[in-house]
Amino acid sequence: MSQASVDMEDVKPSISLPSDDGGAMEARLTDVCKSKLALDESTMRQAMILFRESKHILLANMSAIGSGSPEEIERFWSAFVLYCVTRLSKGRTKQEKEENGITLCRILRVLKMNVVDFFKEIPQFCLKAGYILTGLYGSDWEKRLELKELQANIVHLSLLSRYYKRAYQELFLPNDASSGRHSVAPNSVGYVSDYHHFGWLLFLALRIHAFSRFKDLVTCTNGLVSILAILILHIPARFRNFHIQDSLLFAKRTAKGVDLVASLCDKYHTSEDELRRVMEKANNLIVDILKKKPCAASECKRENLAYINTDGLIYFEDLLEENSLQSSILILEDNYDDAINSKGELDERMFVNDEDSLLGSGSLSGGSIKMKRKYDAMASPAKSITSPLSPPLSPASPVNGNPVIKMVPITPVSTAMTTAKWLRNIISPLPSRPSTELLCFFSSCDRDITTDVTRRASIILGAIFPTTSFGDCCISGNLQSVNQMDSIWAEQRKVEAMKLYYRVLETMCRAESHILNGNNLTSLLSNDRFHRCMLACSAELVLATHKTVTMMFPAVLEKTGITAFDLSKVIESFVRHEETLPRELKRHLNSLEERLLESMAWERGSSMYNSLIVARPTLAAEINRLGLLAEPMPSLDAIAVHNNISTGGLPPLPFQKHEHSSDQNGGAVSPKRACSEYRSVLVERNSFTSPVKELTLTLNLKSKLPPLQSAFASPTRPNPAGGGETCAETGINIFFNKIVKLAAIRIRSLCERLQLPQQILEWVYCLIQQILSQRTALFFNRHIDQIILCSFYGVAKISQMALTFKEIIYNYRKQPQCKPQVFRSVFVHWPSTSHNGKTGQEHVDIITFYNEVFIPSVKPLLVELGPAGVAQKSKSSPEDSNNADSQIPGSPRLSPFPNLPDMSPKKVSAAHNVYVSPLRSSKMDALLSPSSKSYYACVGESTHAYQSPSKDLTAINNRLNSGRKVSGRLNFDVVSDSVVAGSLGAQNGSSAPAPACSILELPVKREQPDS
Repeated sequence: MSQASVDMEDVKPSISLPSDDGGAMEARLTDVCKSKLALDESTMRQAMILFRESKHILLANMSAIGSGSPEEIERFWSAFVLYCVTRLSKGRTKQEKEENGITLCRILRVLKMNVVDFFKEIPQFCLKAGYILTGLYGSDWEKRLELKELQANIVHLSLLSRYYKRAYQELFLPNDASSGRHSVAPNSVGYVSDYHHFGWLLFLALRIHAFSRFKDLVTCTNGLVSILAILILHIPARFRNFHIQDSLLFAKRTAKGVDLVASLCDKYHTSEDELRRVMEKANNLIVDILKKKPCAASECKRENLAYINTDGLIYFEDLLEENSLQSSILILEDNYDDAINSKGELDERMFVNDEDSLLGSGSLSGGSIKMKRKYDAMASPAKSITSPLSPPLSPASPVNGNPVIKMVPITPVSTAMTTAKWLRNIISPLPSRPSTELLCFFSSCDRDITTDVTRRASIILGAIFPTTSFGDCCISGNLQSVNQMDSIWAEQRKVEAMKLYYRVLETMCRAESHILNGNNLTSLLSNDRFHRCMLACSAELVLATHKTVTMMFPAVLEKTGITAFDLSKVIESFVRHEETLPRELKRHLNSLEERLLESMAWERGSSMYNSLIVARPTLAAEINRLGLLAEPMPSLDAIAVHNNISTGGLPPLPFQKHEHSSDQNGGAVSPKRACSEYRSVLVERNSFTSPVKELTLTLNLKSKLPPLQSAFASPTRPNPAGGGETCAETGINIFFNKIVKLAAIRIRSLCERLQLPQQILEWVYCLIQQILSQRTALFFNRHIDQIILCSFYGVAKISQMALTFKEIIYNYRKQPQCKPQVFRSVFVHWPSTSHNGKTGQEHVDIITFYNEVFIPSVKPLLVELGPAGVAQKSKSSPEDSNNADSQIPGSPRLSPFPNLPDMSPKKVSAAHNVYVSPLRSSKMDALLSPSSKSYYACVGESTHAYQSPSKDLTAINNRLNSGRKVSGRLNFDVVSDSVVAGSLGAQNGSSAPAPACSILELPVKREQPDS
């Protein structure tokens, strides 16, 4: 086969700008800086320097930015430059923060862009111009830019604004006292009443002045509920959409009347103590900012307070009266202006109006923030209402007067609140120290390790949740210090994570002792890396529960000194030994596992390479050339010093002295020594079993499993299960099997979208397996989707199919895991012998990667797949056939494409766009008659008042089965999609190995038209 038959056409879009435009672009940017943004001379000078320094990158990457005209692309680049300059230059001195603040919203409005498009494209700018930003602003520019935090903040605010709007419309009428002065009708889509507007501004004041810098979703939701309570007390009763005596809406009552705070907590699943604290802060803000005089509600005789137990509540006489409402709104607006101008952050007031053009109408795809798609996915029944702690039913007053049960809308916010309820009700009551049983396990080791364990937990969790001050973000007057709020919040989260850690560790030890028939678990409990992984997993679940903005994964890895590959080794055991873990948190761990497999484990510095270099010595040269090995794990003492954590005078752990070992040249220790001393390969207990046995053990979690201790033996030691493999080889084979399983799922999905025949699917799958086995280095420091996309095109070429790379990318964009960076920026490290004369590292588009790197390496494998290769194999002798694959000794044999079941109730063609929304209660009532309704199970809703849905399902099953005995019970919270896939594959006679990871799940896809 000729080279032409394999290479792809190197055709790129023809969008370009003249390389020499006489400085017109600089002139246009100067005009924006001067006339529209009024930047000071210093900031404008920095903007022009960054623009000129990065102009050649802009001209060389026009096709990789946006999808519009050259003028639009130039606006993108100008926005990136201006945002980076205003954000980074402000980080230098406090004076710069307070003078001439320029917000992101102002930049976007001037350049006529929206938030969605901005965050879609800025990762490309940061990737391409990163070295320039490093030269101008230092190596920490990315951390100071806080792009990920800002993106998460936008997602949270979008969700919170919808949550607030829904709650407000449920409680209050749309019109208010000043609606007559609005040009927009009260029932118009874009209309926002003054009371609604006031509530959102007061909430923003809470976020700025009273909440910690973490601004997690749970705390913010508590803030919104406190605002609702204040609005209920102060908005005139004639604008209410409820009756305060409604026992279904306000269920908590005392002899003195409705307990408003307790009723709202019951309805919105918040903590009563926390809500009262937040209400106190909100009342203090009203006093300090609006200068209103508080009085005890029990001493006021107002219509609004009738039938409410006013004990402990505060009332402001003229807070929302018509004559003062407008002035209060203006004061809050001015206060917010001052706050954001000094920080240069996003103008969060835009979220009060869904029609604001700045929000944009698209969705952020490709791993940015995916506003609409992410919201829909999180709000879908498949992702939330199957949770053991899914939001319970919320009674509401029916229009016709008959009591019926209506379901609280399942939203990301409500799901987060019910997950937080699990943490509050199940974990918080636990002791923050090891239990008596756990202490017994510690003392039963070769030496008592209690001090080691507690010291490590204190240091690691102290690093993740620091209680020291976070800078100079403290406000004056009677308002509480944000620094103090940081410390309180961090200490609360630290204690929660510690309680969860001890709880799961105790369960693990109990299981291990049953397996070993003894309490001596020295090998397991003395392993530092194991405990760090457990602590990181506990902390990550606490952070995921509260949905923090500033401590997003992989922050816990950086704080604990472990890598994502390390963490993956305890995820499955952690889930297995915490049976009460809500479904949403299991899904979170599943998503982390997928991120690990697709890219994080392949990044430079991953401990996977420290194992791979032992398991596959032939790859050592390439791993060392690229500098991929992980650094030694920092000692606990180093972590304590770096984070200013007091160790209480306790002696260091006995094995800590090894963690900073280095060779004579000052570099990392040798791979084998590193693997031996740091025990970097953490292999799950089921990794030493055969695929069939592994599947059985996963499905039956109460089966007797091999000891967990054996999983932490030195990677160079023989596998205790035999077979002649080392622990490193076993661990890498398990990891590769997970990669192959994930690749199979993505290959099938893309094949269906492209409507390719089964033969192509099998060839692509076979090629991926061969690349992983024989060309492993192609995965180094890359995303597996990059290899999959190139494999699709390569197979299409040798099959002589009329499939272009453009079609492949077009359909890949519709995949739920798509990131534009995958095909726009592929890592390449040109060797000294490169035929194109290039040297060093760079990021290229996937076309260049395919032509320059992929094809030269994979062409022999593609030739074997093609018709000529198949014909040659059929003519070869049996001896030749046995050696045809030329596999590396010890690598897994190629397997046919696994039988992956459809993960949804009904198969829908990938060629059509699908929109999914939950069935509204009103429509459901109209569709089902009272007699037939009892035969249906409506997700999350009971067919009878005050009866649990589980009892309904039992009754329905009994009716349908007509006395037939049910042979088994399905537990969907334990069995994941990947386990089901492996189970059906085994039933169908598939020879594919069962996946070692039983928690890998993919979300249900929701299609939206491509923009």
